[in-house]
Amino acid sequence: FDTPSRVWSLGAALAATIFDGGARSARNDQAVAAYDAAVAQYKQTVLGGLQEVEDNLSTLRVLDQESAVQAQAVQAAQLSERLALSQYQAGTATYLSVATAQATALTNQRNAVTLLGRQLVASVALIKATGGGWHAGQAEPLASQPAAR
Repeated sequence: FDTPSRVWSLGAALAATIFDGGARSARNDQAVAAYDAAVAQYKQTVLGGLQEVEDNLSTLRVLDQESAVQAQAVQAAQLSERLALSQYQAGTATYLSVATAQATALTNQRNAVTLLGRQLVASVALIKATGGGWHAGQAEPLASQPAAR
């Protein structure tokens, strides 16, 4: 093992790494492609999350408007029910009009409760889309928990 043989063996080792048939370039291209795929997947995930948040915000806004209109309908139906009952008690209307007014009031109240349920579901979906807000097994929301020190 003299010096000239070491130089020649080093030269052969360097030549093998320099002339690798494009394997290093291919590995580099593969790493770049994997990075681009991971970035695209991340962007897709972020955009999907933003879309979910926007959809739930829009749903809540529409349901809020519907609830306001439904609350007016409930009030009007309750007023109609009271008027029909007063007319029946005064003898100017039949009990059928009272029953009809009560059925209408009940239907409007059911619709209001259904809208409230849809609002609550959309609120939970919004909380989930923004990252949660409670832990499994908790009986009360985080806002009512004592502050951590």
